Amino acid sequence: MFAVPTQDRPPSVDRLARSLVGIDLPPPLLVDAARAAIAASDPDSAPDRARAIRRRLLTPVINGTGVLLHTNLGRAPLAWTQSADYSNLEMDLDTGERGDRQAGAAALLARACGAEAAMVVNNCAAAVMLVLAALAEGRDVVVSRGELVEIGGGFRVPDVMAWSGARLVEVGTTNRTRRRDFAEAVADPGNDVAAVVQVHQSNFRLVGYTEAPRTAELADLGPPLVADIGSGLLDSRCPWLDGGPPPWLDSEPAARQSLDAGAALVTFSGDKLLGGPQAGIIAGRADLVESCRRHRLARALRPGSLVLAALQHTALAYLRHDGEAIDFWRMAALSTEQLRGRLGAYDGLREAATAATPGGGTLPGVEIESVGVAVPGDHSHRLRARPRPIIARVLEGATVADLRTVHPDDDSEVAAALREVAG
Repeated sequence: MFAVPTQDRPPSVDRLARSLVGIDLPPPLLVDAARAAIAASDPDSAPDRARAIRRRLLTPVINGTGVLLHTNLGRAPLAWTQSADYSNLEMDLDTGERGDRQAGAAALLARACGAEAAMVVNNCAAAVMLVLAALAEGRDVVVSRGELVEIGGGFRVPDVMAWSGARLVEVGTTNRTRRRDFAEAVADPGNDVAAVVQVHQSNFRLVGYTEAPRTAELADLGPPLVADIGSGLLDSRCPWLDGGPPPWLDSEPAARQSLDAGAALVTFSGDKLLGGPQAGIIAGRADLVESCRRHRLARALRPGSLVLAALQHTALAYLRHDGEAIDFWRMAALSTEQLRGRLGAYDGLREAATAATPGGGTLPGVEIESVGVAVPGDHSHRLRARPRPIIARVLEGATVADLRTVHPDDDSEVAAALREVAG
């Protein structure tokens, strides 16, 4: 209980703030809550205002939605810690001279996807922009109208591409684009084509009367082919999974296979199907990667040591073929039998057949058979209000926690929370 001063005139800000010491916030933020409460002529609201400030900060949550790459929850879960030590971020330990921050994680990812070279930037949009700035600033880039998509947060691919300084030459139609559309644009003497770009329609699916050329069909047009595969699948064979690729990955483009098909560069995200931290990866021909590294934007877009260390950790797991060490793949590969094996922790709660999704703007329309537990009614708000929030779904009048995205270590906590709200 908080002893909020009550008196005829408003309490002092300092006195009211000191009454909030039980809330885990530094004094300046408690002062902000106290000042706002007094300004609203409602000193009693100070504790709630302080808690609201605390809840706006980043905090761990339990994902019971069944969306494996939930953008609102940080996409791929990643366990990564490091000591407060210096690192050889930009030092060559052999010579003692200045080194290259791209020599670690980027080189490992290049090895993992069969590229000559790779580099890392802040996110995939930055990767696309840097590639086009380095290869095509002031020149033309050919792209299908059916691939000019809008990504999360209202950012549109044509805008990201235009910020590079390249001029877009749009070909084909929304639903049908053929190889000859690209070939005619490249051959047109009025165009100065520096690159051909394929953009993966990662956040929507076009069905019906459609057509689009494969990567191999565009690789021999002359200009370098840049394949923005977006989601970050390294290799369609999934050698890091004992059982090989799951069936729901069937049509997803992968970095290794795109390069094998003739793409000069691929760009993709680090925090989607790769299962690492937020980052953008550029991989492919060494000379083109070097052009990106030397571009003036590269320094503004480079990641820091924490991202590179976490990405190196992820890349090493791929090279060990250790899918269990990558949380996204650990969750995605679980069988329904394995999920049902955890229902003992949820004794007394109703089992629910659920459909998980990859999420994160990947594989639209794809569902993965899953298992959940349900309690009647909408208790989502109460679950979010817990000290460690639980994010659940409301389906057909019931609150459902999908076990595919709940870590087994959290089963007892989720079960207790569901029993509490149901009771």
